Amino acid sequence: MTRLGMIGLLATTAFVAGCASDSQQAALTGSAINASATTPASVDNFMLVDANLEAHELYRMTDASAVVIVTQANGDAVLRGLAPQLKTLASTYGAKGVEFLLLNSSLKDSREAILAEAASAGYAMPVLLDGNQIIGEGLGVTRSAEAFVINPKTWTVAYRGPVSGLAAALDALAAGQPVPAATAASTGALIDFPHRGAGAKLTYVKDVAPILEAKCVACHQEGGIGPMQLTSYEMVKGFSPMIREVIRTDRMPPYNADPHVGKFSDDKNLSPAEIKTLVHWVEAGSARGDGADPLAAVKRVAPEWPLGKPDLVLNIPSFKVPASGVVDYQRPAMPNPQLEGRWIRATTVKPGDRQSVHHVLTGWMSEMPKNGVSSETRWRGSVGGYAVGSESSVYAKNVGSFLPAGGAIGFQMHYTPYGKEAVDNSQIGVYFYDKPPELMMRNVVVIDGTITIQPNTKRHKEVAYVEFPNDALLYSAFPHAHYRAYASDLWLQTPDGKKTLLLSLPRYDFNWQRSYTFAQPIKVPAGSRLIAHYVYDNSRTNPANPDPNIKVTWGEQSHEEMFFTSVAFRWLDETAAKQVDHEGRFAKTRLLGMMDDNIDGKLQKAELKGQMGNMIGMAFAKIDTNADGAIDRDELAAAQSLLPQRRRGGQAQDGPSETTPLG
Repeated sequence: MTRLGMIGLLATTAFVAGCASDSQQAALTGSAINASATTPASVDNFMLVDANLEAHELYRMTDASAVVIVTQANGDAVLRGLAPQLKTLASTYGAKGVEFLLLNSSLKDSREAILAEAASAGYAMPVLLDGNQIIGEGLGVTRSAEAFVINPKTWTVAYRGPVSGLAAALDALAAGQPVPAATAASTGALIDFPHRGAGAKLTYVKDVAPILEAKCVACHQEGGIGPMQLTSYEMVKGFSPMIREVIRTDRMPPYNADPHVGKFSDDKNLSPAEIKTLVHWVEAGSARGDGADPLAAVKRVAPEWPLGKPDLVLNIPSFKVPASGVVDYQRPAMPNPQLEGRWIRATTVKPGDRQSVHHVLTGWMSEMPKNGVSSETRWRGSVGGYAVGSESSVYAKNVGSFLPAGGAIGFQMHYTPYGKEAVDNSQIGVYFYDKPPELMMRNVVVIDGTITIQPNTKRHKEVAYVEFPNDALLYSAFPHAHYRAYASDLWLQTPDGKKTLLLSLPRYDFNWQRSYTFAQPIKVPAGSRLIAHYVYDNSRTNPANPDPNIKVTWGEQSHEEMFFTSVAFRWLDETAAKQVDHEGRFAKTRLLGMMDDNIDGKLQKAELKGQMGNMIGMAFAKIDTNADGAIDRDELAAAQSLLPQRRRGGQAQDGPSETTPLG
């Protein structure tokens, strides 16, 4: 069974198991609990971000001895009074492997207000944001200061009651003894759940099909990227437990930009109303409703090219992918069929064998290599790119990139075997402007090739930045990492020191990598830094982790790791007719931004990691010409000839070369 199918089966099983009888609930929770607050026998998986935008997925807490969830609402005097006790409990039992979380399901409390409340009250644990109330409803929450103890071995609710009973419940669970039932109800503030039970009035025909048609069917139809077709009531109802599960865990739609941060023109997230409609409909039994089936009325087939017929189709040389093993990057090249230079406005990469194609990178070269093998060092501009799950790339109006006449187009192909032999015949559709645009799109990468992740490390953090020496306008960002990546973000730090969060991916998903396009381009003043953070999970609780027992460093293969955020922007002093030295502008700061972990504009010895760091370390005294114990940008720039360099024009490579020793 596939992992996706197993998840669906588990979701179905958990959903059925959650429908316990009234007598079971009474025995579980005690007669003092409000009868309207039905406690589930087991808790289905969910993922929520906390007020600091860190993701927490319940079923990734398998290594916890227990999970404690305490409900919270701003201004609740009862929970505020319990803050010291909760802090003590979290400290005492946290040392024994218990995970403590607060859950805010209040419709009145914003993220900013919750952050302020947590700081004021002294809550020393994450506060999960349940603004859609889906998780609070599922737990049967009615008040603040209610405590739930969940057993990770069975995902059952071992205790529900006031905070005062937590210690006894946790001690009993740890000892394998029956957990004492609560003898009192919480007296915390009431939390209103206005949509609890709303699913009884929802139908597929009237309420659900329009949402699926607008947000889901484009992928989930014949020929679409989705694994199943949501094109009739019968199909939708059959997959309804999975639909509920992937919404609760925020895996679908596959758009990982957190809605609390920024606005994006390509936003594919469901709205709060759509989320509640779909989940409530499934939980109420997935009623069809009267009338014709809206999705079955028309046969739905994904178009061959989503942007229409391309002006140019590039057929990437065929490659036979073996059933197993590790495939080195393939670097074929082909003559450029364009006899005149044209400006690109959009590209679509169509993988021939979607399961094996990890990524496609491209670059124009001035001449065809005699051996037919592309070299990224000769690339001068991209002709499209792809990573797992990504879609078409469309430039903003009147902005483009130039494809010269003649020469050759090189490719970097990353293939990952998946158990059977396959032949890949990928294509790239290129769309040109009818007349040249006025403005020119550029790319630069926030990259760190020195990352080192120790074995069995749950939340390893890395940081890197790129500094802009001239005014620019930022259009989009494309984060990229591998199986161990857990989260990623992107910040803008202006010369006055102010930091603004531009993009937050609390949960990075290797299977759905995409560009996030800002609704309005963002001004990047000269001297600003774009700062990226990545969090990696090299523990056994990461279900995608190939091996938690090894040290992980930068590498080209998916079982290794990367730190790579490509950003698309344009220089404000550049036009298509008047181009600037794009690469030269980053020459002094690119390597510094890769390694400067404390972001002070200098490299200290403690910041030198990996092979690159070792090389710099060996020549530290030689590079540190003013002998102040740190290497500044000018000293590093002066020593660039001693360090390994590998460029390919406007498109950065997928990984830095660290093979040339220091002189």
